Amino acid sequence: MTWTLISVLAMVVIIIALRKATWWGLGLVSRLLGKAVTVLKQVPAREDISGLGSRIMAALAGTAQLLQARLTPNRYTGLPLTLIVIAALYISALLGGLVEELLEADELLRLDEGINRLIGPIRTDAMITAFIWITDFGGSVALVAVALVTTGLLWAHCRRPMIAPLWLTIIGSQITTYAGKYVLVRQRPELVTEVSAITPSFPSAHAAGAMAVYGFIAYIIARDLTTTRQRFEITYWTAVLVCLIGFSRMLLGLHYASDVAAGFLVGGFWLLLGLILGEHRSHQNQTANQDICRTASGRW
Repeated sequence: MTWTLISVLAMVVIIIALRKATWWGLGLVSRLLGKAVTVLKQVPAREDISGLGSRIMAALAGTAQLLQARLTPNRYTGLPLTLIVIAALYISALLGGLVEELLEADELLRLDEGINRLIGPIRTDAMITAFIWITDFGGSVALVAVALVTTGLLWAHCRRPMIAPLWLTIIGSQITTYAGKYVLVRQRPELVTEVSAITPSFPSAHAAGAMAVYGFIAYIIARDLTTTRQRFEITYWTAVLVCLIGFSRMLLGLHYASDVAAGFLVGGFWLLLGLILGEHRSHQNQTANQDICRTASGRW
């Protein structure tokens, strides 16, 4: 019981401390960027530099327009879309590197086994019982139920352009996950609890599904919130839930840490694709969707 209490308290302290540190870090970055922009605006323009700049801009007008379009912060198709695409490519590269390490196996396996040993002391009966409950939130039954309820709410509240991106995110992440499982056929860790699973280990379907489903729901909620703090809170606590589901797979001895990391990368990649499609469809169908909803409301 002592180990259980210490473990729970440590997790609570870490979660609260990370929340405060993350919010403080985001505020610091925002202030630094604001000061940098202010300083740059106050720098006096020299005639020779501005003339040279004008000539370069004239020579590279097409490139400059492309960069301006890609880096405009107040339009979704500008900087936000650029950052999402870069993040998706980066996640793809990370996942590819992880698969390569898995094929070489030795170093990654030693790291995974070391992490399993570190988790060992907190595998008490109470912790196992608690994390069996948590891991169920990432199971197929729970995720399908949550997705269906979300679909119904999106339909009822005239957010229909988001339905296809939601299911693209879910189905894409699961197809990728199970393709990886049966291509790589990695054995699961040795059984350390009474909980078992029958599919191969890499990547974790629970981690991928939780990232895709709960991440997309957090995005749907956050995009309608009015303040940065509200968006931060929904994003942070969703991330806590997803991480707890991933950790539950390791604590229950069903996955290695690298399986969970790969699941997060797969789910994150498809989540970003879902965000791109969601924003595209939302802007494309906004007017038409409002007309449909007004017509439907009139019938009722």
